[in-house]
Amino acid sequence: MLYLILFLPLLGSFISAFFYRNIGDKACQILTSTFISIGAVLSSIILFETIKTGNTYQYPIFNWISSGSLKIHWSIYVDSLTAVMLVVVNVVSALVHIYSIGYMNDDPHKPRFMSYLSLFTFMMLSLVTADNFLQLFFGWEGVGLASYLLIGFWYKKDSANNASMKAFIVNRVGDIGLLIAMLIIFKTFGTLTFSEVFSQAADQSKNTIKIFGGEFNLITTICVFLFIGAMGKSAQIILHTWLPDAMEGPTPVSALIHAATMVTAGVFLVARCSPLFEYSQYALNLVAFVGATTAIFAASVAIVQTDIKRIIAYSTCSQLGYMFFAAGMGAYNIAIFHLFTHAFFKALLFLGAGSVIHAFHDEQNIEKMGGVWKKIPMTYTLMIIGTLALTGFPLLAGFYSKDAIIESAYFSKSFFSGYAFVIGLTTAFITSIYSWRLIFKTFHGKYNNTLNFEKIHESGPTMIIPLVILAFGSIFSGYAFHELFIGENTKFWGKAIFFLKQSTQSHAPLWLLILIPTLVITAIPLSFILFLKRKDIVDGFINNNKPFYNFLVKKWFFDEIYDAIFVKTFRSVGNFLWQRGDVKTIDAYGPDGVAKLIKNLSDRATVMQSGYLYHYATFIIIGLILLIFFKMII
Repeated sequence: MLYLILFLPLLGSFISAFFYRNIGDKACQILTSTFISIGAVLSSIILFETIKTGNTYQYPIFNWISSGSLKIHWSIYVDSLTAVMLVVVNVVSALVHIYSIGYMNDDPHKPRFMSYLSLFTFMMLSLVTADNFLQLFFGWEGVGLASYLLIGFWYKKDSANNASMKAFIVNRVGDIGLLIAMLIIFKTFGTLTFSEVFSQAADQSKNTIKIFGGEFNLITTICVFLFIGAMGKSAQIILHTWLPDAMEGPTPVSALIHAATMVTAGVFLVARCSPLFEYSQYALNLVAFVGATTAIFAASVAIVQTDIKRIIAYSTCSQLGYMFFAAGMGAYNIAIFHLFTHAFFKALLFLGAGSVIHAFHDEQNIEKMGGVWKKIPMTYTLMIIGTLALTGFPLLAGFYSKDAIIESAYFSKSFFSGYAFVIGLTTAFITSIYSWRLIFKTFHGKYNNTLNFEKIHESGPTMIIPLVILAFGSIFSGYAFHELFIGENTKFWGKAIFFLKQSTQSHAPLWLLILIPTLVITAIPLSFILFLKRKDIVDGFINNNKPFYNFLVKKWFFDEIYDAIFVKTFRSVGNFLWQRGDVKTIDAYGPDGVAKLIKNLSDRATVMQSGYLYHYATFIIIGLILLIFFKMII
């Protein structure tokens, strides 16, 4: 069963890539979607078996590396943490595959797209089923490669090519951190296998390491570098800039990357390495601070964006911040619970946005939409459900997981718990504001598009059915899995997540239980007034606060700062080395210089080819005299 879950996506990707001419476009779409759907069903069975028995599965596939003391097996490892991730990855991926059949209907390269989607899924499954850091790193780099291919799928667009390169390069920066952590782990522990490393964590917790000219705590150093890797993949502040630009890929790509797979890999890594992070309060504080800061940063930027996909992308960035600051509080199970629920409602919002874009014939600016809720009622209703779940409306999925994160910050004794708590509340309110802004501007008010209003139409069943399934998860996943994942007496996680200290969290006070839903619900009429009835209020605020508004529109100027410090600097250095070093030095005195010299000599030699016999005789005699002269000298 586990072999099928892992290798069916790879098989589907291979067939779609190399045999599409034999079986046709439609067969490729159906085949890849079927394989991933089978994996989703089998993953659900594995999860329920894990819930029932608490078993851990490990199936070796082959001996991968054997060099000195380094012995790495390629195997499939499944515990409760992996079982949850298998369901998240395969269910969302299956629905994205099915949705893509309708969404990419007019694209001439459907087999290539489906092949990339399945390859991405295989790489993500390789990551979450790894039992060692090297296998995890293979999947880690694999999803980076697949995301590069998917984001740049429309490679004839310069913006898509630039976005794919940006995602690839920024993630490589983070990956250096993960690679350094792996090298330190192997040097210290003599192994890269999770179980062997984690079993030695307690003994190594007081040891130090000399690195970069200083001496630091060993476990803290490892955890900091692991988190740098997680920051890149999960788009945390400083290494977040690739994520909004990734919207240049087709909408199904946005849903797959941003909802449940690549961007959640960092959260998964921190949870998987909880036996290390639990011995470094400094690293946990760093995770909490960066996560909370990312949450408020991304939310503040989302509130002024006009591209429907970028708003949802920054929302993803913000929600990942929630997950990380929960992990920084030591509440890894709550972080994974929010990852689980978030997968449903964020995929619903992304695919719903794709349905809107499809209806508007590729328009993505919400300022050029409006007044279409009666024309596309199914999409409208389903996006309302996703929005309610995202904002944490009572009894929907986000209500259970997001509230639990804020409560974990309230009860935590860590250094940044107060900061995270205030940021969590503030971000919850802003999230509700920008989410309802999107809904009201997209579906309500005056129709603002040049497209004939009568041409606005609802999407077909292959696009709507996945949305309905995701809406079901957005409504019920929080309630259904709340007690199992974060209940006081749950034993579900077993040894998959390590807690050095047992949680003493009690029930939240009544005022907090009332405050969070109140903030969320109050934002609905407030958004209605600001973005529909009294737009002059917002316009007046913008006119009176232009610098602040531009600060948000420019996304805190991260791109401009990076462009000035890194891009222009390295481009100048590169141009200098290219023009002065390569062209004017190496080429000029190397291949180009030698070629020029030979050409000059040959040009001079042609002068001797006059065609007169006495000229040739003269040269022969001169040559003979020189030959005799050198012979006599020697």
